[in-house]
Amino acid sequence: MSFINSIKKDGGNIILYKCGQPVPELLVASGDSYKICFLDTETTGVDRSNDEIIELALKVVIIEGSTGKIVSVDAEYTSFNDPHIPLSDEIIKLTGITDDMVNGHSIDWSEADRIIENGDLIVAHNASFDRAFMDRKSAASRQSIWACTVQDIDWLQRDFTSSKQDLLCFWHGFYFDAHRAMNDVDALIHLVTHHHYTENRPVCELIGNSQKPSYVIKATNFAYDETKKDQVKANGYRWNNVQKIWSKRVTLDVLEDEKEWLTGIIYDGYFDGLVEEINLADKYKM
Repeated sequence: MSFINSIKKDGGNIILYKCGQPVPELLVASGDSYKICFLDTETTGVDRSNDEIIELALKVVIIEGSTGKIVSVDAEYTSFNDPHIPLSDEIIKLTGITDDMVNGHSIDWSEADRIIENGDLIVAHNASFDRAFMDRKSAASRQSIWACTVQDIDWLQRDFTSSKQDLLCFWHGFYFDAHRAMNDVDALIHLVTHHHYTENRPVCELIGNSQKPSYVIKATNFAYDETKKDQVKANGYRWNNVQKIWSKRVTLDVLEDEKEWLTGIIYDGYFDGLVEEINLADKYKM
């Protein structure tokens, strides 16, 4: 992967600029506009059922749907949250957040819900992770449509070989102080609305895909085989420890191809799995 063409080069060096807060590009939207709530959480760990949020950031940005340009910043909220347990050395090193910073703080969930409810869409990088934590605390989150800047933007089609946020930002010519919630939010907004794109900004692709129906393929009746399990896992299937099955979320345009692939791997010539349509508001739920 190479950097985008518009990055300034000084001899053989790449010059990166530091990302700031979102800057409106239009006074008014000329067509359809969307209120997008960009969201990030910092947590005590990766256990989606038991770990706790230690920092939350929300920022609602109005986006012109046809161009992906920023019209305005509508609302924002950020807060630390005391998990009532000592933070691990790993989390302190990763986030820069310490026990002293979170002690005594709590998220105002009524305010967070008010902001979320005012948006058309919640967006996060790796939305299934953030949604799992948010849904435990926020009624507005549970009822909202979520979109994911990893899954709902085809970065590979745009010639980027990784969907990691920090790498994508570097490749687009800027950097940010990562793993602090509002910094991550501002960087994500800057990335998906990046001025490099004269058309089809990533946020436009994201909005379009957020409205498309999606399906979950469940590999039911799978007679366990270690080699086949590895193939299924390598193809993007995730293990559901509650239902005890492998499953994968797909869009309609690849559904039949995915069924054919699964049939060839684990079934004897006849698809014996289960396909369920996912309600738009249920995407990226656990």
